Amino acid sequence: MCRHFEEDYGLQCRVARYHNVYGPLGTWTGGREKAPAAICRKVLEAKHSGKHEIEIWGDGKQTRSFMYIDDCVFGTRTIAESDILEPLNLGSNELVTINQLVDIAEDIAGVKLKRNYNLGAPKGVNGRNSDNTLILEKLGWEPSIRLREGLEKTYHWIESEMLKVGAVTV
Repeated sequence: MCRHFEEDYGLQCRVARYHNVYGPLGTWTGGREKAPAAICRKVLEAKHSGKHEIEIWGDGKQTRSFMYIDDCVFGTRTIAESDILEPLNLGSNELVTINQLVDIAEDIAGVKLKRNYNLGAPKGVNGRNSDNTLILEKLGWEPSIRLREGLEKTYHWIESEMLKVGAVTV
């Protein structure tokens, strides 16, 4: 479609293919949230309730990469301001299992939880990661905010939101 707009109307287009964007101000409840927000919420609920259990969809071995919102914003602007006409992946290449994601959230929270695996829940594909070869080649840049750093900011933001609405108490 972009190619046709360029050919027919001279409209220049840029395409960024986003990979699992997360961070503060994102959806953290309701079923539409990304895994980092859902895991943070579940860890917070388990910690504040004293139950110290968490439900994980699937077996926890599925792999993903997650891009922090600040990298997404910078990358989007960089792509938009470039002369690159072909689609570029915009995502982190830091691959983790869902179990590793839970490990990080537990560490941030200072808790260790019993994991209950719901093998009947949607788990998505077994693995997904961003191939950053092209963005590195074309722009000399790729997302670099580590999952631990972004997840810690996200965790604390979600905790403040949960406290505001009474979803957890101190």
